[in-house]
Amino acid sequence: MSLQLLGFDNVLLPVGDLGEAVDFYGRAGFPLSFRLDEAGIALLKVGDETPGVLLRQEDGLLPRPPGPWACRVWLEVPDARAAARELAAAGVATDPPFSVSTGWTVELADPWGNVIGFTDYLKRPTLARVHPVETSP
Repeated sequence: MSLQLLGFDNVLLPVGDLGEAVDFYGRAGFPLSFRLDEAGIALLKVGDETPGVLLRQEDGLLPRPPGPWACRVWLEVPDARAAARELAAAGVATDPPFSVSTGWTVELADPWGNVIGFTDYLKRPTLARVHPVETSP
């Protein structure tokens, strides 16, 4: 099979309360692209890309901790350890940053067990979307 994958559309996350989810992700730094309460969805922006994180209200979904079933979505940031400090200052709990082969990652879980990671490429900057600006000495 030679399926041609063109890129991501949206990442859909089930949530139990759309308003609470929009507030949670807003504190975590996600700008709101649009919200349609009658459809039970809200789209959060990720960088300059058109696709984003689509929150979809699921009736009866109660708060729960992330389990082994939880998939993880990682998003690139310039500095994951700095992101962890900003998240803490905004009152968003995260796991401690941990080292990965390309840099650092910090993960958070929303109230419904969805896990979002913020990862950087500080150890392999040539792979990063945005390369640090070089300054003259």
